[in-house]
Amino acid sequence: MTKLWGGRFTKATNQLVEEYTASINFDRKLARYDIIGSMAHVDMLASCGILTHQEAAIIIEGLNKVDYKIECGKVELDVGHEDIHMNVEQLLSKEIGPLSGKLHTGRSRNDQVALDMRLYLREVVVDMVEQLVQLQQALLTQAKTNLDTILPGYTHLQRAQPVSFAHHMMAYVFMFQRDVERLQDSFKRINQMPLGAGALAGTTFPIDRQQVADKLQFDGLCENSLDAVSDRDFVIEFLANTSMVSMHLSRLSEELVQWSSTEFNFIELDDAFCTGSSMMPQKKNPDVPELVRGKTGRVYGNLIGMLTTLKSLPLAYNKDMQEDKEGMFDTAETLKGALALFAPMIETMHVNKEAMYKAVAEDYSNATDLADYLVGKNVPFREAHAVVGQVVLHCINKGCYLLDLSLEEFHQFSDAIEEDIYEALTPESVVAARNVPGGPAKNRVQEQFLSAEQSITASLSWVQSLQSAVKLDG
Repeated sequence: MTKLWGGRFTKATNQLVEEYTASINFDRKLARYDIIGSMAHVDMLASCGILTHQEAAIIIEGLNKVDYKIECGKVELDVGHEDIHMNVEQLLSKEIGPLSGKLHTGRSRNDQVALDMRLYLREVVVDMVEQLVQLQQALLTQAKTNLDTILPGYTHLQRAQPVSFAHHMMAYVFMFQRDVERLQDSFKRINQMPLGAGALAGTTFPIDRQQVADKLQFDGLCENSLDAVSDRDFVIEFLANTSMVSMHLSRLSEELVQWSSTEFNFIELDDAFCTGSSMMPQKKNPDVPELVRGKTGRVYGNLIGMLTTLKSLPLAYNKDMQEDKEGMFDTAETLKGALALFAPMIETMHVNKEAMYKAVAEDYSNATDLADYLVGKNVPFREAHAVVGQVVLHCINKGCYLLDLSLEEFHQFSDAIEEDIYEALTPESVVAARNVPGGPAKNRVQEQFLSAEQSITASLSWVQSLQSAVKLDG
């Protein structure tokens, strides 16, 4: 086969070099975006008089046929053609002949690949925001259903203070809301049009970059041709943002794994999201959250890999940058798969309210409230802290809990304690007493519901406003 771009060469490319440097095995995912971008480019060339309108019509018709054949699997993509760009052009040549050679007028593969990646990534971001919103909605539904469900809150994985299950779920709703906002903010940097930057210094042809940007519904143009083809910070930003999404999913996964254990017995995941053991018939394994937790490492790795690839590259394009796609594709697919499972898994999760309440009733997580109670009786906090520590030690030695003590026993430690202590130390009172903005008291959690619902509505509106723009049909 004739060497690609081989006019100044006297030898064919070594086959091992072809195989090693080819990217078609993974950048085939960009086929649709490459063809959509090519159609917009050809349309612009005709508008600027660089191609005739007849030539443009023939090329666009040919590209539509190539698109259909790739989509239906009717053609084989060839590693000998290096990448998706050249594969598309070679397939176009089979459809329309030598005229296909005019497709590449006024552009380089350098600005072409940057365009394809931005078209791909902006669609991924919009879809991922929608998936995150669906997860938020599932968490919010569980929170509303369990507004009165109380469980221990933990620090250092030690029972600390009672909270409502609704309050706990809402913590993740707001974590994922920040993830949504980071992805939304990144969209404006992704949605800048690089085509027209050429290899690095633009083109001598009188092209109209803005026409292509408008056709493809970009917000603006990459303003410097060197920057347009040589940086992938928009990919790094995506990988960083998705690393945080993965981190939040992993933390929630860890709690689901713990809570579904016999030791906790706080929740039960639906059978549809669990597997059995090949040896132990009694087992019900929470494989989905475990695997989501495990896959966080590969998402982090893709971020570090991309940062490392770019850290020493001079301007402009270098072959190293071929490594910018596999990690991006892998992260997108990994997160899309995890999010697709997480929302229905949370929706169908059974909450064991009785086990949660038993746990919070049989611990010392109301000890802080005993200290606060004493402060309310004019006992200095440091003194109150010491008194409560002694009370807790007494209970540990006796094998009981604070509410099991008689008033006489309380008086051994402080005469300030009165009969109303028994109401003050119930789990319900402990939660209700934390009536501060952001706290677990019922009315405060309901405020969080309202805030979250407003954010979710805004996010869905954002998704709906962009879906048609990013899912271009050419």
